[in-house]
Amino acid sequence: MLAGIAPVLAADGFVRPEIDWHAAAPELTLLGFGALITMIDIGWLERARRIAAPLASLALLATMVPIITLALAGDDRSMFDGGFVVDDYSLIMKAMFVLAGYVVVLMSTNYIAEGDYWENEYYGLLLSSILGMILMASARDLISIFVALELLSIPAYMLATWRKRDLKSNEAGLKYYLMGVFASAVMLYGMSLLYGATGSTLLVEINDAVGEAARPSAIVVLGIIFVVVGFAFKVSAFPFHTWAPDTYEGSPTPVTAFISVASKAAGFVALLNLVFVGFVGRDGLVGRDDIFEPLMWVLAAASMTAGNLMALRQTNMVRLLAYSGVAQAGYMLAPLAVAGSVPDKALTASVTYLVIYAAMNLGAFAVVIAVARKTRSAEVSTYRGLFHYAPGLTVAMTIFLFSLAGIPPLGGWIAKFRVMEALIEAETSAGVVLGVFVAVNSVIALYYYARVGFGMWAEEAPDGDLTPVNVPLSLGVALTLTAAITIAMGVIPGDIVGRFTDVSLLAGG
Repeated sequence: MLAGIAPVLAADGFVRPEIDWHAAAPELTLLGFGALITMIDIGWLERARRIAAPLASLALLATMVPIITLALAGDDRSMFDGGFVVDDYSLIMKAMFVLAGYVVVLMSTNYIAEGDYWENEYYGLLLSSILGMILMASARDLISIFVALELLSIPAYMLATWRKRDLKSNEAGLKYYLMGVFASAVMLYGMSLLYGATGSTLLVEINDAVGEAARPSAIVVLGIIFVVVGFAFKVSAFPFHTWAPDTYEGSPTPVTAFISVASKAAGFVALLNLVFVGFVGRDGLVGRDDIFEPLMWVLAAASMTAGNLMALRQTNMVRLLAYSGVAQAGYMLAPLAVAGSVPDKALTASVTYLVIYAAMNLGAFAVVIAVARKTRSAEVSTYRGLFHYAPGLTVAMTIFLFSLAGIPPLGGWIAKFRVMEALIEAETSAGVVLGVFVAVNSVIALYYYARVGFGMWAEEAPDGDLTPVNVPLSLGVALTLTAAITIAMGVIPGDIVGRFTDVSLLAGG
């Protein structure tokens, strides 16, 4: 049958696209291990529980190998007429997703094994979602962006409701699913408008078509707005954040960490691809900076302010981190408000913030999991007096919270510095005003972070129980990794973050 089809395709001018197997190796490696976990689950059933977590860890470590070899090769690679690109930027993002996934596996190992969970499917879905994320890093086409987004989102919807007998977990998954589907519909409608106006799904060709017009058509304006709004849901930017607090609180805590970091980062990566390849003017073209920049400015300012103000009232640590995540999304959106003026600085700032945010936020959730092993609660009040019976966890949580606040010499300060640098160097009034928003909101955020810190260090334990917290080895490794990265990013930014400052516009952009 295939032999009969081949001549027909050849007669119709069909040409098999060239495939760079090295460029596609990270995705293929993760896909292969995901299929292996599925096959082992089918064959061994309950007996596969003991190897599910180690196999998932091995899958992620193995995926790092082709990412490293591609980085050492040092050349940009492109497939499918520019729809799939491998460059320094995409490799940094792929490495971040893989390492974040590895930390989540470490956080999940004991949590999932000790709970009433089916482990094999959990790790299979986790790897599937990470596969969508690393595919997103190379996507330069509207279709591949949408496919990657759904590939990472659908498993995340299921993971959010993994505590099947918990009504809060059911509610978390349902809210996440309904809002995610609505966001996808809005975004897909915007993509269809852009395709209708430009005749192409490739971001580079969309840029060319849009930039050649003296004035944007109404279809282009609506398309850009709908696409940006759709991704604003994905990254939990205000006022499209309403799903986040309940989803974070109801999901299993490792899943919450995964959604808050890796899933959010994937949404930002898609936004970066769209903005810097599809919208920002290049090669003398006008671009559509006048459309997306004001929209990004409003989203950034509103997310920073609303997220921090709502976090002030929280008494649950997970919900506090959820609203803190809304504010952090605002900081990450801020450079995109001046992307047309200083594209290199804006891209560097966003990439730097994403990487550092992943380390410090994952670390904070790792402490939440560790403390909850004793207290069985995520209430802020249970953190009072933590230093008296868990000094190591207290130091770690202080590092992560003060890094989120942007206190030197921790990684969060260099992240905010890069954002301020981009906003000021744009030399626009809008950039300066947004920089003031960043500074003021950083002070507001310090208040609620410091309030938790004060309770941990200076107050007594509420129940007087000073029994030490039992931290499993895998969770301890996750805490050590995230704390080390958070400190290193701030202490030696010239050596580590300097790698990111060399990131120019995305290949093909």
